[in-house]
Amino acid sequence: MKLPRRTFLHLAATAAALPAVPRFAGAQAYPSRPVRIVVGFASGGNSDILARLIGQWLSERLGQPFVIENRPGAASNIGTEAVAKAPPDGYTLLLVSLSNAVSALLYDKVNFDFVRDIAPAASMARSPYVMLINPAVPAQTVPELIGYAKANAGKVSIASAGSGSGPHICGELLKAMAGVNMVHVPYRGDVPALTDLIGGQVQVYFGTLAASIEYVKAGKVRALAVSTATRSDALPDIPTLAEFVPGYEVSLWTGLGAPRGTPAEIVARLNEEINAGLADRSIKARLADLGATVYASSAAAFGQLMADETEKWRRVIRAANIKAE
Repeated sequence: MKLPRRTFLHLAATAAALPAVPRFAGAQAYPSRPVRIVVGFASGGNSDILARLIGQWLSERLGQPFVIENRPGAASNIGTEAVAKAPPDGYTLLLVSLSNAVSALLYDKVNFDFVRDIAPAASMARSPYVMLINPAVPAQTVPELIGYAKANAGKVSIASAGSGSGPHICGELLKAMAGVNMVHVPYRGDVPALTDLIGGQVQVYFGTLAASIEYVKAGKVRALAVSTATRSDALPDIPTLAEFVPGYEVSLWTGLGAPRGTPAEIVARLNEEINAGLADRSIKARLADLGATVYASSAAAFGQLMADETEKWRRVIRAANIKAE
């Protein structure tokens, strides 16, 4: 049967408009069920705290639970792989940090590509590492410590929270850029490393601000510098390492990622809501308590950071021949 021209044109126009309706409705409806935020570390650490902080905000703003799922193992690679292989529908997200980028480089074989398979959604925060020394070390400044380490090559020990950890790569970058030879002593976490630093079993350590600041204030350790490009509001009198070693910079950054292929409108919604949270006074105050500052950006800018940091640490890890424990 041949349709009248007017009827045919009306039906064709209606059909052409149909595909746009579900896409718009889907974007408006997101999320329509609970969302998982996977954290590649055990509960209680900074990554877990940040995930719960932003998860609560998103739950309140978007009307669905954002549930934190801790998936520790293989230095966060188990959690990253779980998200990389999840359906790209916005219901499985990843708390992304410097640790995820570095950990993906430590193993010869991983079943994902961090930059390719994790789509950036929103950055959240930055925090520094603090270069600490035992008070018995005869150095009051970074140049004095570098001079002392060069005069005692191979006799000064630098602790880390484990091979490939943030404190480890901080130390390796300093050794390479300052041309010093310090002996790496890996521990299983911040607490035992800080304990032995205080006890004098090791001389140098890069600690997180949250874990270190009370020891600094109590005089149990001496802070020489922070690793970020700018000084920390929590320790305003402590210089940056870059003031003595030009170009040195390490930030413990965090954000939220999603599986590659997640719809752009969902990524945009997450970015908008997270940036709104980062402007909230209570969230800013909570980040400050953790020694972090707000780091808000577009998804594209966060993706560029993820790519740049991956390439930076790839070079450091290769040069220092760092391997996973």
